[in-house]
Amino acid sequence: MTAAFAPRSGHPVARAVACVHEALNVVADAPVWSLDAAEAGAALLDLTTEIARLQELRLRVAAHAHTVEVGAAVGATSTANWWAHEARLTRPEAHRLIRLARALDIPRHDPVRDALAAGRVNLDQAQVVVDAVDDLPAEHVDEDTRLQAEEFLLGQARHHDAIALRRLGKRLIEVIAPEHADAVEAARLEREEAAARAAARLTMSDDGHGKTHGRFTIPTHHAAMLRTALLAIAAPKHQHAVNGAGAGKRRPGPERMGQAFCEYVESYPVDRLPDAGGVAATIVVTMPLDSLLGGLRAAHLSTGETISASEARRLACQAGIVPAVLDGAGQPLDVGRTRRLFTKAQRVAMALRDGGCTAEGCDWPPGLCHGHHNVPWHLGGDTSLANGRLLCPRHHARAHDPAYETRTLSDGKVVFHRRC
Repeated sequence: MTAAFAPRSGHPVARAVACVHEALNVVADAPVWSLDAAEAGAALLDLTTEIARLQELRLRVAAHAHTVEVGAAVGATSTANWWAHEARLTRPEAHRLIRLARALDIPRHDPVRDALAAGRVNLDQAQVVVDAVDDLPAEHVDEDTRLQAEEFLLGQARHHDAIALRRLGKRLIEVIAPEHADAVEAARLEREEAAARAAARLTMSDDGHGKTHGRFTIPTHHAAMLRTALLAIAAPKHQHAVNGAGAGKRRPGPERMGQAFCEYVESYPVDRLPDAGGVAATIVVTMPLDSLLGGLRAAHLSTGETISASEARRLACQAGIVPAVLDGAGQPLDVGRTRRLFTKAQRVAMALRDGGCTAEGCDWPPGLCHGHHNVPWHLGGDTSLANGRLLCPRHHARAHDPAYETRTLSDGKVVFHRRC
């Protein structure tokens, strides 16, 4: 037995800790390969139970340590911070354990503490039960009813893990006080939604190599709306129609959802955005005249980023950017025109006339097509019904790809051929 674990007093807890340490030392190097399946399974379950019992003892000691201000003598700001430093725990974990320890020290939660001490629940389950019972509204639940609720969840803990138990805990009022369930549920949802709105965050960071990485936190129902929109774009049927046979045979994965997000951003109607500085919230892309006419020189966005000329030509036809064409001296030749995007009435008329994508052999429906200028808008083509046609996203991108030549057939359809 090391000095660190030698019992410093005759206290039963100190002696028990020393015994545990000594017992574990005995089996520290014991091989487990000789355990048969039944023995291994029984030992695993027994260890799980005993760990839960040790957790309860640890929390009981932690609650007392908090009361007697362990760590104060060495200048620690709290027992939790002292514990985190000495035991190499993270501070959030140490503070979470101290909060649970103090909760279990309240007589109201004696049933949870007893269940943990007996190994009938694990630490995560105990946390869930305490949180659920403490969240019950005092105006609708008295102490006797609260005790019944705790006993109910402890009974359910025999059949459910912590995640499932948390779901049951959110509906606990329906079991113990069904007459107040609707009002309590409404109040809970309003609190959660307000907290979610207040916690909404979005961060984006450019890695300098053409990619931007980000993280966001948004309310769950907004996430559901975004996921539904992206799944519609990333769905196998949509991908098959846009990218042809062989595409979209699998469920949408992270890559396809990322591509769908890009298409979602590109297709969001700019006229629904608020003005910024007196003008619509659009991005201006500057490019030399030769790039606009098919050259390869890069284009620059008003926000500082650089994109290829072919990408700029494609976006200028459909997405929320305005091309600013420069002459050889870098002076603006043209910064947009009065109307670049097709109006709603023109889109309806094209839908009736074209019936969908006008690429030969494509059956993409009109509602999911882009409006395309036959004579490119950046080359002086007007935004008119006569100069417009519908193209699906795939064929619209191809129409702006310098690697392909577009040819109009006698029936008004178009076909694409790769240039030699």
